[in-house]
Amino acid sequence: MGERFGRYSKYIIQERALPDIRDGLKPVQRRILFAMNQDGNTFDKPFRKSAKSVGNVMGNFHPHGDSSIYEAMVRLSQDWKLREPLIEMHGNNGSMDGDPPAAMRYTEARLSEIAAEMLTDIDKKTVDMVPNFDDTEFEPTVLPARFPNLLVNGATGISAGYATEIPTHNLAETIQATIFLMNHPEASLDELMQFVKGPDFPTGGIMLGIEGIKKAYETGRGRAMLRAKTKIEALRGSKEQIVVTEIPYEVNKAVLVKKIDEIRLQKKVEGIAEIRDESDREGLRIVIELKKDVNAQGILNYLFKNTDLQISYNFNMVAIDHMRPKHVGLKQILTAYLEHQRVVVTKRTEFDLNKAKERKHIVDGLIKALSILDQVIKAIRASKNKKDAKSNLMNEFSFTEKQAEAIVSLQLYRLTNTDVSALEAEAKDLAQKIAQYTAILQDAHQLDAVIKKELQAIAKKYSSPRQTEIRAEMEELKIDTKVLFAQEEVMLQVSHDGYVKRSSLRSFNASDAQDNGLKEDDQTILQQVANTLDYLYIFTNKGNIIYRPVHDIVDARWKDTGEHLSQSVGLDDDEYVIQALVFKDLKQTGNFVFATKEGYIKQTPLADLKPGRTYKSRAATFIKLKQATDEVIAVYFVEQSANLQVFCATHGGYGLRFDLAEVPTTGARAAGVKSMDLRDDYLVTVALIAKEATIAMLTQRGSFKLMEAEMVPQSARARRGVQILRELKRNPHRLIFAQPVDPQSLLKVSLEKAEPVIIDCQTHHNSDRYSNGSFVVDIETQGTITNVEVMPLADTETQN
Repeated sequence: MGERFGRYSKYIIQERALPDIRDGLKPVQRRILFAMNQDGNTFDKPFRKSAKSVGNVMGNFHPHGDSSIYEAMVRLSQDWKLREPLIEMHGNNGSMDGDPPAAMRYTEARLSEIAAEMLTDIDKKTVDMVPNFDDTEFEPTVLPARFPNLLVNGATGISAGYATEIPTHNLAETIQATIFLMNHPEASLDELMQFVKGPDFPTGGIMLGIEGIKKAYETGRGRAMLRAKTKIEALRGSKEQIVVTEIPYEVNKAVLVKKIDEIRLQKKVEGIAEIRDESDREGLRIVIELKKDVNAQGILNYLFKNTDLQISYNFNMVAIDHMRPKHVGLKQILTAYLEHQRVVVTKRTEFDLNKAKERKHIVDGLIKALSILDQVIKAIRASKNKKDAKSNLMNEFSFTEKQAEAIVSLQLYRLTNTDVSALEAEAKDLAQKIAQYTAILQDAHQLDAVIKKELQAIAKKYSSPRQTEIRAEMEELKIDTKVLFAQEEVMLQVSHDGYVKRSSLRSFNASDAQDNGLKEDDQTILQQVANTLDYLYIFTNKGNIIYRPVHDIVDARWKDTGEHLSQSVGLDDDEYVIQALVFKDLKQTGNFVFATKEGYIKQTPLADLKPGRTYKSRAATFIKLKQATDEVIAVYFVEQSANLQVFCATHGGYGLRFDLAEVPTTGARAAGVKSMDLRDDYLVTVALIAKEATIAMLTQRGSFKLMEAEMVPQSARARRGVQILRELKRNPHRLIFAQPVDPQSLLKVSLEKAEPVIIDCQTHHNSDRYSNGSFVVDIETQGTITNVEVMPLADTETQN
C-alpha cells in the first residue's frame, strides 16, 4: 500500500498539480495548448467549439474527465486570473463574482496570439517528444516557451505533500531581468529586483511589504499584504463615499460585497449607508456610500482589517525542476528558464542548419545538372525507368542519390536561364545561413544574442504597463473605536448572580427603576450611566476578572434580565460577582486593591490587568487564592496619589487599621501579603477609608452600631488588632457586616422570614469600641439576616 501511494504521490507531484520551472505549465495546460496548436486552432483562425478542443485533448493526450480539462482551459482564458491569457474564449467564461462558465458546448475558444510564442518552433525538434498514453501520438514534455511564463502567469496548485502559489508578474519587467541575468550571471537578487519590483496581478491592487517579497524571491516562501485600490470621494451634504476600483487577486467580488453589506446590516461599524456594485464593461467599481459626518478613513481601515479588501498573500513558489519539486526563488526560476532557452535555440539552430545543408546539397546538384544539361537529358533518355535514370546519373556524373532524385523529379519549365540564376541566388543565401547557424552553435555569446533579440521583440509586442503598485512598508491599521460604534450614554447593570446588560436611557427612564429584570434573590452590584466607548471590569469572589467593552454588552430593555456571564465565560456554580468598575480608558494610572476572607491583601496596577486576546471566552485571574475555603471579599480602585487607610474587621469582632502604603504592589497572579493576624477567625470586611470615617456594623443577633474608625488605634499590617465588640460568655455577638457609611446612609437588611428592614444611620449615635450596639432586628420572629446592602445616596434621598 505504501509503495502504491508513493507511486501515486510521485505521479500527482510530477504530472498533475505542479508547474514545470521551464515553461510554467502543468501537464493538462501543456496538452491543451499543444492539441489546439496541432489542430490549427490558433489566433489567426476562426474560433471553434470548446467541446471539440476538450475532446481532442481527452482522446489524444489527457485521459481524464472532460470537466477537469475544460476548467483548466477556462482558467487559461480568464484575464482576472492570468496576466497574459493563453486562450481567447467567446461566451461566458466565468467572472470575478465566482460565476461558473457556460458549458463547453456553448463556448468557443482558440489560442491567443501570445500563446503562439509558447509553441514557436515546436516542429523543429526543439523539445523532447514522448509517446502519449496509448502510444498512438507523440506529445511534448515541455513547450519551447519563448517568454518566462512561470513568472508572467504564475501558478497555483495542491499535490501530495506540496502546494504551490506563484504570483503573476509583468512581462516586460520579467524579460528585462532575464536579459540582465544573461549578461550578468552572478547578478544578486537586489540587482534583479531593480527590474522585477514584485508581483503584478491582472486585478491590480497595492502590495505592501518589500521585505516579504524579497524573502519570497530568495527562498520561495514569503508573505506580503495585498490591498484593494480605493479612494474617498466627497458627495453633497457633507457626505462621502469610498470607491473601490481594484480588489486583491483571486478575491471573489460578490462575496466581498456581501460581507461588507453584512457589516452594514449588523452595525459592526457605524456610518455605512449603502453598498453598490457598479462594475460594468468599463471596469470594476464598488461604491460604499457613507452617512453624514462620519470618519471615512476610519471606516476604510476597519474594512481593510475585517474584509478581503486587504488579504495576506503567502508566496509558496514550488515548481518541478529536473523532475523534482523545489522551492524556487526569482534567480533560480530565471536561470532555469535561460538554460531551457539555450537548449531550445541550440536545437532549433541545429535543425535549421541540417535543413539548410540538405537544401544546399540539392541546389548544388541542380546547378551542376543545368550546366551539363544536354548530357543529363541524354543519360535520362537512355534509361529504362526512374530507378535506372537515377543510377545512370550517379554513375556517369557523380551525383549523390538525393541529387539524382531531385534531378529526375525536375519539371521541364525549370530548365530556363532564369531558374539557373534563382538557384545560384538560393545557393548563396543558403551558404550565408549555414555560416550564420554554425557561428551561433560555436559561440555562446551569439547564441545569447539571438535569445536576447527574440525576448526584446516579444517584450515590445506584448508588454503592458504595471497594474499592481508596490509599497515598501506594511502599514499598521489603527482603527478608531469611535467609528465602530454609535457613541451614546447607556444605563449599565451588573448583578450579584452574574447578569449583565445595557439599556438605552430612553428605556430606563420609561421603566420603573425598581423593575430592573433581576430575580428576587439577586441584587445589583453596579448600576450607572456609562458610554458605549467605556470599559467594564467585573470581579468575582473566586479571583476571576471578566473584561467587556460596554458596546459589546447585550443591549436589552431595562425590564429584561440581560445576559448571564456563563453564556460566554465559564464560571463555577458557587461563583458570584463582588464588584464591577467602569473605566473611560485603560491608559490611566492607578492600582486595584484586592483582599480575601482568609486575610490576604495586595495592590495590582491597572496596566497588569489589561485584557488579552481571549477575553471574550475566558476569564483572567487577578489574585491567586491559596486555600480552597478562601474567597475575595473586597475590590477597590485607587489613584496612586490616594492617602487612604485599610480597615479590617473579623467575624469574631476584632478590628485593625493601617496605612494602604504598607500594602505592596504585585502582579496579577500573586497571592498578596497578610492583612491581619486572624488565628482561627476570618475577615468580614476589608475597607479603604479616610481617617475620619464612620463604620456601620451589624451582628448575627440583629444588633446594629455605628463607630468612628479612629476608635481602632492605627497599627501596622498583619497584627491581631483590637476588639470592636464586647465579648459575652453566653451567645456572643459575631460580626456579619461592617462598612464605612455616610451619616445620611440607609441600610437595607434582608431577612429570612420578614420584609426587609431599613436602617437610617441618622437615627443612631456613634458608640464606643466595647459596645455591642442596639437591636434593630428580632431574629426569633423575623428570621436570620440574609443580606445587608448600603443603599445609594440617590435612593436615600428618595426614601427621605
